[in-house]
Amino acid sequence: MVSACLLGYNCKYSGSNNLRNELVEMQDNHILIPVCPEVMGGLPTPRPPAQFDRADGSSVLKGKAKIINCYGRDVTGYFIRGADIALRIAIDYNIKTAILKERSPSCGSSFVYITEKGEKPVEGKGVAAALLEKNGLHIYSDQKFFKS
Repeated sequence: MVSACLLGYNCKYSGSNNLRNELVEMQDNHILIPVCPEVMGGLPTPRPPAQFDRADGSSVLKGKAKIINCYGRDVTGYFIRGADIALRIAIDYNIKTAILKERSPSCGSSFVYITEKGEKPVEGKGVAAALLEKNGLHIYSDQKFFKS
């Protein structure tokens, strides 16, 4: 399973992508399943950027934090729905590993943005990354996987 933006799909909040040519090349020898939990959860592309209000995706899954877009709208439900769909795909296809986009409120595996912590990324997980990891998937960020 791979964040779709890393494979060149224009599903990033800005309407662009985070293409990693190394992943595109991996498709020659591996089956890569692209996912964008935010889009799968019902958010449009482009969409207003969003951040956690006070804690990361693990706290969102416990009902102890929210995701708020730049207009102050609570979009938590979209992120949870998208994470649930990503998990169903992982289960249906017996996926054991995911390479996800770091710092994303859905896919961040080590760092995310939390409004009350300021403009710098802080340690934490996105909603989908937290749910997938909780259910046994090995999660790699694109940055750690490719050492960049």
